[in-house]
Amino acid sequence: MACATVDDGALTAAVRYCAGQEKASPMNRSTIHTISSVALLVLLTAGFVWVIRPYAGAVLWAVILAILFHPLHRRLLTALGGRRNAAAAFSLLACALVVLIPGSLILSSLTAQATGLYRQVTAQQIDLSAMEAGLRQAMPQVISETLDSLNVATMEQIQTRINELIGQLSQLIATQLVTIGQNTLQLVISAGVMLYVLFFMFRDGETMASHLRRASPLDPGYTDDLIRKFTDVVRATVQGNVVIASVQGTIGGISFWLLDLPSPVLWGVTMGVLALLPFLGATLIWAPMAVYLLATGSYLKGAILLGIGVFLIATIDNLLRPPLVGRGSRLPDYIVLLSTLGGIATLGVNGLVVGPLIAALFIAAWSRFTQDRAG
Repeated sequence: MACATVDDGALTAAVRYCAGQEKASPMNRSTIHTISSVALLVLLTAGFVWVIRPYAGAVLWAVILAILFHPLHRRLLTALGGRRNAAAAFSLLACALVVLIPGSLILSSLTAQATGLYRQVTAQQIDLSAMEAGLRQAMPQVISETLDSLNVATMEQIQTRINELIGQLSQLIATQLVTIGQNTLQLVISAGVMLYVLFFMFRDGETMASHLRRASPLDPGYTDDLIRKFTDVVRATVQGNVVIASVQGTIGGISFWLLDLPSPVLWGVTMGVLALLPFLGATLIWAPMAVYLLATGSYLKGAILLGIGVFLIATIDNLLRPPLVGRGSRLPDYIVLLSTLGGIATLGVNGLVVGPLIAALFIAAWSRFTQDRAG
């Protein structure tokens, strides 16, 4: 019935279709080829990511350092007359001098001071009961009686619980130190991989970016927006947030050292890490220490630390963030908090950058999608 109604111009094709002899159209063959190619690309990409997964962190930090040091690399490339290998080598040396060597020295001091602090706490050289006695003397009698009526735990009880907790964690800490010692070779290999990849990022980075734009299945404008957002967020997260946190931690650590407080490197690094988080940040360290000094009779040290914390550490963010980060690259504070904590919980140290990066790309992709639908 269907074959009888076909016009003369399509008679041959209709007869072949009804007979089951019609071959697939060029459009169908093209669709099958596209689907097969995409499936193959997805499988091979997943396999490649799975293979390099042990060194994903090294590759990530190579990309980050290449982005951060790109302006310096461009100047070196111009100064060296376009010799890409030489410019990449000097840029790599600059990264080692600015990042790797100081980082190794800080890590070494951090390990030593963390071990010393652990010994002081377990030996009860840090007396929390003295802090309670000072607070009791400083506070009005009404408040002291109120605390007694509420049965608030004494500092002796708190210190006993802290020591019990430290005792439980000591085995875990020892296990982690042994694991780090056993993985020293792996850390060295990862650092070598990072430097090796970083050299080629410097030398061939622009070519790689060009290939990525051509290979992307997305619209060219969409691809450029995502690449630009990726670069902006990396710079904002590392150049902005990490630099600001490093300045806050450095000021805090130097303050602890000048005031002859214990473990200045440890507490400086801790303040720097906490400064990456919105809201309280480094205040969680310097404020209780200032209160402790005031409560134990070190009024001058406590007042100095309190002044440094309020007028320097707490104001650094407002002074440095606008020129380093910029308004266009900032994420809402709650997004920064959730993505940073989630990134650290999932990926460790790498999550400091990867968490906010994924959050920023997520927001950028949905914003572009919404704009496209509205337009």
